[in-house]
Amino acid sequence: WCGELDIKLKNEEFIKLKNSIARKSVIKILLYSLGAIILFSVLIDGVYNDELADSLASVNRDIYYWCVANKIILLGITYLVIFAIISFFVIRNTSNNMVEIIKAMDQIIKEPEKEVKLSNDLILLESKLNNIRVDLVSNQNKAKEALQKKNDLIMYMAHDLKTPLTSIIGYLTLLTDEKEIPENLQKRYMDIALKKSLRLEELTNQFFDITRYNLQSMPITKQNIDLVFLLEQLVEESYPMLQEKKLECILNKPKAIQFMGDGDKLARAFGNLLKNAINYSYLNTTIKIDIKEYKDKIEIVFKNKGDKIPEYKLKKIFDKFYRADESRTSSTGGAGLGLAITKQIIELHNGKIYAKNDNEFIEFYIELSK
Repeated sequence: WCGELDIKLKNEEFIKLKNSIARKSVIKILLYSLGAIILFSVLIDGVYNDELADSLASVNRDIYYWCVANKIILLGITYLVIFAIISFFVIRNTSNNMVEIIKAMDQIIKEPEKEVKLSNDLILLESKLNNIRVDLVSNQNKAKEALQKKNDLIMYMAHDLKTPLTSIIGYLTLLTDEKEIPENLQKRYMDIALKKSLRLEELTNQFFDITRYNLQSMPITKQNIDLVFLLEQLVEESYPMLQEKKLECILNKPKAIQFMGDGDKLARAFGNLLKNAINYSYLNTTIKIDIKEYKDKIEIVFKNKGDKIPEYKLKKIFDKFYRADESRTSSTGGAGLGLAITKQIIELHNGKIYAKNDNEFIEFYIELSK
């Protein structure tokens, strides 16, 4: 029954609990038996000894003399009977406790919302089982939420894949069926078809990201890299996207900062943050990237001007499949996986990442330990 529960108690804790119950049962048997034997000895061999002897002698003197001659044997048998009776009741009580525990565990499986109630002897275990129950309910809710997010993601992604695909088919059909389309219109249709094809490729890559993110851990290969040069390359590569939204990107940097890390993975993490800033920046604004080196760490800050993100969304912004932009436009909307992957990459480099929102400025802080 333990295996059916997704609980935090490890096997060692149950072994300790089992040993504790056994130890208490043995101690109870020994103490109760010792107490009963002492009480019996005091009463029979002390307080009521003469009265019992006179009574037995008056009934049958042969039995009396036999009892006196075999007194030690009779006391030994009596003590064994007392020990057996006490052991029976203690073991029966322990068995009842175990049955009660099993029923409580069964209740947690079948009715996790219902509070567990145990007898006074098991009050400490009752508290622990209720903690398990709360954890189980929490984990079940998280699992349901994750499943719902995945189902929503599949639905959204299927819709997003269909949209550019429909456009591609439509424009290519026009180019095939219409023989006398002007050259400038042909170029426009091909440009649109290319843009939609690139969008389709991006969405397909996101599907692969989701698969990799869920099925395996992300390996990293560390080597000495220049973070400043890495960021300069990313900004340069993002120039077409910046131009499209009339944005400017300023990189405030020293000449070079050396760091032991996986260049490809860090490029992906920083690229996700830059792309996120581009997608959610106001038109004609500036994106700032500050990189500073301290004695024990390197700090990188991505700052852009956009719609304010509520505090409750900031706490979830690094959750996989979560999107702060609930409108989810196809032109900018992704799978909600970019920031989750970014966080994983940063943490694999023993760093941390967090977000701040001050009025209209959105800031992502990265700290990498040296």
